[in-house]
Amino acid sequence: MKVSIITTSYNSAATIADTLTCVREQDYPQIEHIIVDGNSSDETVQIAKSFSHVASLVSEKDNGIYDAMNKGLNRVSGEIIAILNSDDVYPNASVISKVVECFEHTKAETVYGDLQYVATHDMNKIIRTWRSGHFKKKNFYYGWMPPHPAFFVRKEVYEKVGLFNTQLKSAADYEMMLRILLKNHCTSAYLPEVLVKMRTGGMSNASFRHRLNANNEDRLAWKMNNLQPYFFTRYAKPLRKLGQFFIKG
Repeated sequence: MKVSIITTSYNSAATIADTLTCVREQDYPQIEHIIVDGNSSDETVQIAKSFSHVASLVSEKDNGIYDAMNKGLNRVSGEIIAILNSDDVYPNASVISKVVECFEHTKAETVYGDLQYVATHDMNKIIRTWRSGHFKKKNFYYGWMPPHPAFFVRKEVYEKVGLFNTQLKSAADYEMMLRILLKNHCTSAYLPEVLVKMRTGGMSNASFRHRLNANNEDRLAWKMNNLQPYFFTRYAKPLRKLGQFFIKG
């Protein structure tokens, strides 16, 4: 099976080489790496062009990260789709091989794993670990979700459920996973190991104001799918993250 990896970027010259390198070094042979850049004004595009494994690169203005992800989804040809941000990396060369093996063994429509938040300038320094655990539908009501960069999806699922909702600015990934797993009952398999390392400082975690906006969008994500969360669901989701700081490895 071919795996399509979408990387969105904007002025990511300081980090995108790490992302490109970790994809290039994967031991799985059938990878299509697609870069969707938001018309960067730094050297992001030049760096991306220097990596010969890149299958497709487009650089133009977009309407935010989820619009860029949709552009990538419209370009993929692989049977499995991953989204790896331009400041994230796969921690080892066998991540994609293990994910494909999990898809083949379980026949699941989605596969997900764990994620580590690491220091911006030292990716070996672990800040917290997002350990997903096995999926049960009731878990969403208690604030659970898998980490989006470690969430792999068959192309046919996106063809069934549609693209990211660009009305949402920070919770479209959460809404997509609600749509896939809870509303459309797509099957999933949990791969219990760290599949992605993410530098700290993501959009929804950057400040209290962003976290508040993301919390409001989480509630809207349920409404968009005609789903009714518990009254405490919107508060349980950020509270669940507190425990991640006590898991370092």
